[in-house]
Amino acid sequence: MIMACQPHVDGHYYYYYNNNVCLSNLGVGGGASRGSTVGASSYSKPLNKSSSPPLKLIRQSGGGGAVVMASSGCNNNNGNNSKKMKTESFLRHVESLASFPSGAGKISRLNAVILGEALSSEENDIVLPSDDFSRQALVPSPQKYLEMYKRSVEDPAGFWADIASEFYWKEKWGQRVCSENLDVRKGNVKIEWFKGGITNICYNCLDRNIEAGLGDKVAIYWEANDPGVDATLTYSQLLQQVCQLANYLKDIGVKKGDAVIIYLPMLMELPIAMLACARIGAVHSVVFAGFSSESLAQRIMDCKPKVVITSNAVKRGPKAIHLKDIVDAALDECAKSGISVDVCLTYENQSAMTRENTKWQDGRDIWWQDVVPKYPTKCEVEWVDAEDPLFLLYTSGSTGKPKAPTYPDSGRSWDIVDKYKVTIFYTAPTLVRSLMRDGNEYVTRYSRKSLRVLGSVGEPINPSAWRWFFNVVGDSRCPISDTWWQTETGGFMITPLPGAWPQKPGSATFPFFGVQPVIVDEKGVEIEGECSGYLCIKSSWPGAFRTLYGDHERYETTYFKPFPGYYFTGDGCSRDKDGYHWLTGRVDDVINVSGHRIGTAEVESALVSHPQCAEAAVVGVEHEVKGQGIYAFVTLVEGVPYSEELRKSLVLAVRKQIGAFAAPDKIHWAPGLPKTRSGKIMRRILRKIASRQLDELGDTSTLADPGVVDQLIALADC
Repeated sequence: MIMACQPHVDGHYYYYYNNNVCLSNLGVGGGASRGSTVGASSYSKPLNKSSSPPLKLIRQSGGGGAVVMASSGCNNNNGNNSKKMKTESFLRHVESLASFPSGAGKISRLNAVILGEALSSEENDIVLPSDDFSRQALVPSPQKYLEMYKRSVEDPAGFWADIASEFYWKEKWGQRVCSENLDVRKGNVKIEWFKGGITNICYNCLDRNIEAGLGDKVAIYWEANDPGVDATLTYSQLLQQVCQLANYLKDIGVKKGDAVIIYLPMLMELPIAMLACARIGAVHSVVFAGFSSESLAQRIMDCKPKVVITSNAVKRGPKAIHLKDIVDAALDECAKSGISVDVCLTYENQSAMTRENTKWQDGRDIWWQDVVPKYPTKCEVEWVDAEDPLFLLYTSGSTGKPKAPTYPDSGRSWDIVDKYKVTIFYTAPTLVRSLMRDGNEYVTRYSRKSLRVLGSVGEPINPSAWRWFFNVVGDSRCPISDTWWQTETGGFMITPLPGAWPQKPGSATFPFFGVQPVIVDEKGVEIEGECSGYLCIKSSWPGAFRTLYGDHERYETTYFKPFPGYYFTGDGCSRDKDGYHWLTGRVDDVINVSGHRIGTAEVESALVSHPQCAEAAVVGVEHEVKGQGIYAFVTLVEGVPYSEELRKSLVLAVRKQIGAFAAPDKIHWAPGLPKTRSGKIMRRILRKIASRQLDELGDTSTLADPGVVDQLIALADC
């Protein structure tokens, strides 16, 4: 799968390196595993010539279309036809996890649900894989997982070297696979993998598959904003267009190590631009096409690119967004700070705006269609070191309702699933809750029979949303990979492998290969068994980010000084008696109420368990008696009116599930929540509204719907 990395909102700027290729398809099952690294490709291994690749739907960002990727279809099944597992025997296998990796013990007092046989309805459900699903899974049993996991942490160099060897290397790395220091007390933090190895991501993505005879296979399916408008590119066609753009970039002076800003919507030109940069060794920085001119200007000033690649406009739902105007304003702002960009390469997106209506600056602005197609369709590869930078990416400070999945109605996602026979649907809990609110009929009118695995990412998913996703969208037959990872980690860190062990609704379950999560107390002491605390990672992994761009000191201060010797995730985590991990949200999202430390995610989950609550967001506010009070913004199910009786019922739901100390002090009715277009709630805005600091709301231009802020302010005293 060629991944068009989704940029994020505010915060830090990361360096990622070319060795990210080594995290490949190890996931959930035959053709069902998602590429495991941001910026890497799981197409690096040639496809089976005779197989028809299944499809994956990457969560749409609302930027002009969805890029539906053809999966590599590689099935690393070891060929073992596991016998049919009864519930009891499967649980006995899970008991073997007691010694590894995290003190899992016996699973008791739980309802066993076999995929496809029953609904998941209780808080204490566990969901077991069906015999058929386990047979197809790449990791089909706890024993297989433990065997692979144990090697990955005891011999990480050998484990990852074996996987990296599946990719093409112009030159192999030196004798030392990994060099690291995560302890600030021992010097500068440093992480290096496969240094000295020479490769190229673009070559692994495209050339190798074409050389394997797969040039006529479809590499990208593109779905436009408007239903019925679509396109495809084969591997050969994609490589030709990548080479043409790469040759153009070289011709205007872009060389290895130079930065290129990509401010494009979800057009096929987005992955084309990313691959073209990778082919010539340029460092690309993808900026979400919808950010304000101020946000874009900051990113331009950060990396000082040789060129900005954009489109004149894009349609999101019925609305046209004039991207070129945003770029113009950003470049003007950069010029005031002495930063100039010589070339603005602009793709004419005729469905949104013609070139005649596009503002233009001669000498700087160039139409993509006027120059790129004139260049040769072959371009030599720039071979780069595994530790050379590949791309720059911002972390998210928060996740807004994407527009594309609900245009022209809330059934659009499932229409796409049926049209392309999508096998994996991967999205954010906020979209799941939004679709829940819109009603089941938008889901059930479509077949969705092609779906094999559902995925969740971005924030903890509350059990009620998990069960709706499982029961309604997945027809009680598709397991959910409720993944935990970060922009900083470059790939999955804790994730269900649903063919290997039972799932618990809302739990990220167990660590991915090579990842050693630990839960520590406030003094940095590791806690064993059932516990709650700060989630850290010990030892490095190939996909880890290497630094904050231009600010290595801040990199160390933020991530490695809080608990020396560990990477500090910034997240809280609970581990239950069975060893399952439950992410509780950012530790700065913890509210201290009369000495009780309460995670906002815990309160939100309790609120959303109420049948009339569609979504909730909780923040802390100053309280003269308790220190902090709990302030809850609540979005109701469509058609449910606000009432004092309902307000009391919501508070009671929290009291019953958590305790009286966690009862919200204020329920603030919310027609919607302020979210970025990638789906994350902007909690800093909610904090300002809750504390009535309305003159400090800051920039709201990156929100999916800025108007929701005014609605919330108007309802503040209701």
